[in-house]
Amino acid sequence: MHDAAAPVPGARLQAVTPGEGGSSTTFVDCYLAHHDALVRLAYVLTGSADTAQDLVQDAFVGLHRRWGSVDQPVAYVRRSVVNGATSHHRRTARTRRNEVPGADRERLLEAVPSRADQPDELADALRSLPDRQRAAIVLRYYADLPDAAIADALGCRVGTVASLIHRGLAALREVIQP
Repeated sequence: MHDAAAPVPGARLQAVTPGEGGSSTTFVDCYLAHHDALVRLAYVLTGSADTAQDLVQDAFVGLHRRWGSVDQPVAYVRRSVVNGATSHHRRTARTRRNEVPGADRERLLEAVPSRADQPDELADALRSLPDRQRAAIVLRYYADLPDAAIADALGCRVGTVASLIHRGLAALREVIQP
């Protein structure tokens, strides 16, 4: 007996991605076509190759569960990756706050040398931004998405995207240019 809610292996779905017209594709085709780009996106958002792989895998598992009901699978998975990266940063920040108590934490931060002279200056600067600003900048300048696709991935209005990018770039300028 086949469960009506479960996806049918090899089932076809109309997939519309930014910059493309609609085309009929299978889940496997979608996975193979977009997996690597989504892992790169997740890596830029998190700074961890292992976390990036996990986030993308989780996003595709979620898509597979809903394959028959998702109209735009690539947008769905992209948003899942961005949400997963945000959750990852939230968990990491909470863990860091709980690891080292008050005064000991301040002494530890003073003892850590500055990394501004290393080639990862931009990555460090990006990590210093709030999650939504970082995601908006990465989606615009790394994934080369239009504002409407960024708004969809972040779950906000198109006008908010412009504000997030503007504020994020201003914060990056302050961090990078002393």
